[in-house]
Amino acid sequence: MRIPPFLYSLYERFLRGQLNSTKRPLHVGLIVDGNRRFALANGLATRKAGHMAGSDRLQDFLKWCLELNIKIVTLYGFSTENYKRSSEEVEELMSIILNKFRTLQTDPLIADENVKIKVIGRRDGFSQEMQDEISKVEAMTEEHDSFQLNIAIGYGGRAEIVDAVKQIGEQIKAGEIEIDAIDEDMLSNHLYTEGMPDPDLIIRTSGEERLSGFLLWQSAYSELYFTEVFWPAFRKIDFWRAIRVWQQRHRRFGK
Repeated sequence: MRIPPFLYSLYERFLRGQLNSTKRPLHVGLIVDGNRRFALANGLATRKAGHMAGSDRLQDFLKWCLELNIKIVTLYGFSTENYKRSSEEVEELMSIILNKFRTLQTDPLIADENVKIKVIGRRDGFSQEMQDEISKVEAMTEEHDSFQLNIAIGYGGRAEIVDAVKQIGEQIKAGEIEIDAIDEDMLSNHLYTEGMPDPDLIIRTSGEERLSGFLLWQSAYSELYFTEVFWPAFRKIDFWRAIRVWQQRHRRFGK
């Protein structure tokens, strides 16, 4: 149901007042889902229009996180399983992602807010053009240190763990480490998210209630929040509801 603007404004202020300003997640994971269903539900002409609407929502989400002083966002943009979609849709998605990386290079928000961008996932399936644009945006934001945006594309949680094990195996083979030295910290330090804290909160849009391979190792003690809202329709009040739920939970970390 669409909320009239004046009621939305009142409800937004009400929600903001309910948030604890001293308790915030440091790292938020985001599984953006529902672009195609959004396009169908809203009578958009093409599936690509839904994906483009989802891409446009990212900047809004970053602004909301900056407003709450959240420091890290990891966005699940394209999984290794997404390659199984039709070649036409994969090409559409890659075109949108490529354009997003070009846009990020000139986006004043990235420079003004000192945002560092890091791409995590396997890049060997990308075109050279895509790899070049990724390298550009990573290089230009490498020294930024106020906020970090991780974009997971060509990403799979199982693939990430396999890659980490292979790296450790190569070090053992080279005589650099002993098998008995392997522990959780060592494996964590070989993941794509090396040096980052695990996500405190993971949000998934569109009503699906699963992680779909997202940050499998890192999410062991993450709080999970699922919403029926399609990603392109995700609003600030939807985000603040997720934050409010997270603040109300008691995280015991197995204790």
